[in-house]
Amino acid sequence: MVSDNPADSREIIEVGHLESRTLLIRGRRVMVDADLAELYGVSTKRLNEQVKRSAERFPEDFSFKLTREEKSEVVAICDHLSRLRFSHALPRVFTEHGAIMAGNVPNSPLPPERDSGSRYGPCREGEII
Repeated sequence: MVSDNPADSREIIEVGHLESRTLLIRGRRVMVDADLAELYGVSTKRLNEQVKRSAERFPEDFSFKLTREEKSEVVAICDHLSRLRFSHALPRVFTEHGAIMAGNVPNSPLPPERDSGSRYGPCREGEII
């Protein structure tokens, strides 16, 4: 039996779900902080707090903030991120290595057994920024 709770480590995540959340930005496959937080079962705010506390562990090739133009394009492409349209904060995106690292930061609320769930599927055409 599969739990409906996204924080349950025994949950089976459909590959298509991860593929639809993966974008190609600046030539890198990334996942927006809101989607990664949902995958790990924590709030976006909490995820970003932990990353900020461990900034030295997240170089530019692991995680970076979008520009205003990139944010606008992501919101236009991804219907599920429309709530970001009116947010003044620029979203952070994570590469595969950054997503794995986010589950391993000290004092992380993210369960370590979920790290393997951060693997990305291939990007779909039309998700290129």
